[in-house]
Amino acid sequence: MDELDRERKLELVKKHINSYPDFPKEGILFRDIFSVFNDQTASEVLQELIADHVKSIEKSVDAVIGLESRGFLFGPQIANTLSVPFIPIRKKGKLPGELVRIEYSLEYGKDVIELQKDSLCGKSSVLIVDDLLATGGTMKAACDLIKSCGVDVAECFVIMELSGLGGKSKIPAPFHSLICYD
Repeated sequence: MDELDRERKLELVKKHINSYPDFPKEGILFRDIFSVFNDQTASEVLQELIADHVKSIEKSVDAVIGLESRGFLFGPQIANTLSVPFIPIRKKGKLPGELVRIEYSLEYGKDVIELQKDSLCGKSSVLIVDDLLATGGTMKAACDLIKSCGVDVAECFVIMELSGLGGKSKIPAPFHSLICYD
């Protein structure tokens, strides 16, 4: 896809991302990726843009990691595009079996994410995907968790980035967003 076609498609997707002021709390402008799925054309165009990007990743990818929960919307599709497995990272207490976990700091407290320990066996490089990067805490924690298992992060990929919050600066791996909001 040429650059002009890509820009036209990005504008179509952006037009279908609804914004909700003061959600989930006052002062937050919530960008809702679900609204894109309400329009078949916008949804298909978003899938094309995603596939175009992930096929261009230079590093080899052995698996796609989706972050709870909206990363689960895109992770399996990307994994199918790359013909690799999909692996979820979930919040504490949501996955069965032997797990690896990491605790990380949030603006007001701490959280824990987990991954099934055997899911990374034989993997050397993964793509981490989510819908949105804001402050970067969860994405950084996911990178740290993956790296603690001896696996490289080929790229962290999101649909939307809120650049004004500086989250990208926390990411210890290559990073790409389709849409950037200031």
